[in-house]
Amino acid sequence: MSQPWTWPESEWRGYVNKVRAGQPLKAAWPDNNKIAVALSFDSDHETIPLRDGETSPGRMAAGEYGARVGIGRILNLLEKYGAPASFYLPAVCALLRPDESKTYVAAGHEVGIHGWIHERNSLLDYATERDLMLRAADVLEKTSGVRPVGIRTPSWDYSPYTLQIIREMGLIYDSSLMADDEPYELIEEGVATGVVEIPVEWIRDDAPYFTMDRFNSIRPHTKPRDVLEIWTDEFNQAYKEGGVFQLTMHPHVIGHRSRMVILDELMQHITSHAGVWFTTHAGLANHVGKQLKNSK
Repeated sequence: MSQPWTWPESEWRGYVNKVRAGQPLKAAWPDNNKIAVALSFDSDHETIPLRDGETSPGRMAAGEYGARVGIGRILNLLEKYGAPASFYLPAVCALLRPDESKTYVAAGHEVGIHGWIHERNSLLDYATERDLMLRAADVLEKTSGVRPVGIRTPSWDYSPYTLQIIREMGLIYDSSLMADDEPYELIEEGVATGVVEIPVEWIRDDAPYFTMDRFNSIRPHTKPRDVLEIWTDEFNQAYKEGGVFQLTMHPHVIGHRSRMVILDELMQHITSHAGVWFTTHAGLANHVGKQLKNSK
């Protein structure tokens, strides 16, 4: 590839306009609620090291913790507060533990696509990415009993083909991009797609604060209570604005004792407010997506 400063205007505009944020999809919430709260968990378990060919028992055990310990704590906490959530599950995890996705659905939660083996989807060619996404959807449908309607890409990013494949699969939403605090419609090369984006953000993700890798510079750098303060401030501002508070967590990360304490305290804070609508990402996408249907 040539150096970016040598690109003609048509080239850099093409990259910028490949996928853009379209119309905002902020809505009045059901039952006159003040805020929509969309909790999510990326149940990656062993797939992150597997994706990179790291197969040592230590790496497998660190991922296994999420399924063995973290999930139970998370499900108990969600039940305590009556909060539905969305769980994004790589297909390999669903195949390793076929009952896991059934457990989510039985408890009133959503299961969404999260790749095959947490592959770096943004680096894949069209045929490979499409094959993995379709096979992942089939596995989740078979293990959970429900066909997924949304995706969170493993890379939190797109290849040049991702949105095209999302549209071909008829998915109603994605939750991988970061162009807004609130949901919006995805635009592909200037064309409105009808696909709802529920944006994520590293601020509202447990991994950047707590991830540990002994062989490089990645170390937990934030105290759990400092993270609680950040997330509480994010919720408070969303509440003032009448918007969406979206949060992403990982069972093998948030599921540890001291971190579950702050998640419990966050839930106490959220539920102390009147007018909170807890919803899955699919529920949120269906609600705000009505604007798209009404505008056509």
